[in-house]
Amino acid sequence: MGKFLWGIEVALARCAIGLSRAVPPRCASWLGGTVTRWVGPWLPASRIALRNLALAFPEMPLPERRRIMRAAWENLGRTALELPHVQALGRTASGPGWELEGEQHLPRAGRAVLVSAHLANWELLPKAAMAAGLSMAGLYRAANNPGVDALMREVRGSGPSQQLFPKGARGTRLALKHLAGGGALGLLTDQKFNEGVALPFFGEPAMTTTAPAELALRFDCPLIPVRVLRIGPCRFRIIVEPPLTVEKTGVAADDVLNLTRQMNARIESWIRERPEEWLWMHRRLPKSFYQRTRAGKG
Repeated sequence: MGKFLWGIEVALARCAIGLSRAVPPRCASWLGGTVTRWVGPWLPASRIALRNLALAFPEMPLPERRRIMRAAWENLGRTALELPHVQALGRTASGPGWELEGEQHLPRAGRAVLVSAHLANWELLPKAAMAAGLSMAGLYRAANNPGVDALMREVRGSGPSQQLFPKGARGTRLALKHLAGGGALGLLTDQKFNEGVALPFFGEPAMTTTAPAELALRFDCPLIPVRVLRIGPCRFRIIVEPPLTVEKTGVAADDVLNLTRQMNARIESWIRERPEEWLWMHRRLPKSFYQRTRAGKG
């Protein structure tokens, strides 16, 4: 039965990818966003989204939180059906594509750790590193279904110019080897990481990965925040910010925590600025938070 269901999942994924590729990028983006904007609010994950929004914006009226929740679903649907087009999107002055701001903050060679969040279309983040000539790699969570996982790797275009390592012990070893060889590593750090450290995020202790800070300090390379903004129909702006800095205390653990707190603060500020473009449906906080809150109330 498991293999049968996996086969159905692969078939549905192929259909979605085929549909997206059969139409122009703007049309694919519109289609994905339209479907999830109407379907998403009926899914159980929407209750999580409203609780997260109540925490982040306690003074905001419930109708406005619901509007943001629907917009977040739309962004997720757009991102999903834009994925087959991402590799073909170029650096352009207008229309479908992307523009880059803050390119001067990227090293032209050598190591770097880039950190970002699930904002707008985060699949475009490697474009910034590649524009600067960096050898880019990233970690990803492999799908449970190996057939779907293979499809996603194909669509993402994993190859010599953009390597993807699966999360876990093997992926960590490959990432370390990549950095040791002078490459750049991109990490999305806004989701719950049970093996991490509880650090403030929207005023709550959130389990956060310290890996970016640890790697930047270990390899003595810059830790650079990078974000993506959705600025038009299938059009994006990638913003590279100045590297995070920390005055070294001589205690490595303290330096790691200080850098990680800065990282969380930057991501929180991005989300507050453009809440419609973040993945609010994720259980970012401890279970106790969701147990003591109700949808739509702080």
